Amino acid sequence: MTVQQDIEQQLQDRFSPVVLEVANESHMHSVPANSETHFRVVLVSANFDGRTRVARHQQVYVALADQLQGPVHALALHTYSPDEWQRREQPAPASPQCRGGSKAQQQ
Repeated sequence: MTVQQDIEQQLQDRFSPVVLEVANESHMHSVPANSETHFRVVLVSANFDGRTRVARHQQVYVALADQLQGPVHALALHTYSPDEWQRREQPAPASPQCRGGSKAQQQ
């Protein structure tokens, strides 16, 4: 199972999402080819009703604790309740461009 598939499975099991999008954005960063280190997640779940953005992110961090201690370096989270998602007039924001920062470039 890939890291992306593992993330998808963990989030599916924990949140029963209405919408779940997990995108591997590692190719946009200074990492080796075929890396699975940088991900963008759009997660819409009733579990987020009445919760702050910080509380939602904390829930996701708990669900993905193993991945965050291992292969995942960065996680861009876009979390919404179903009502918030319905009211949105555009998709979740895109991730910003990588500004480098590779340890290899610092030497």
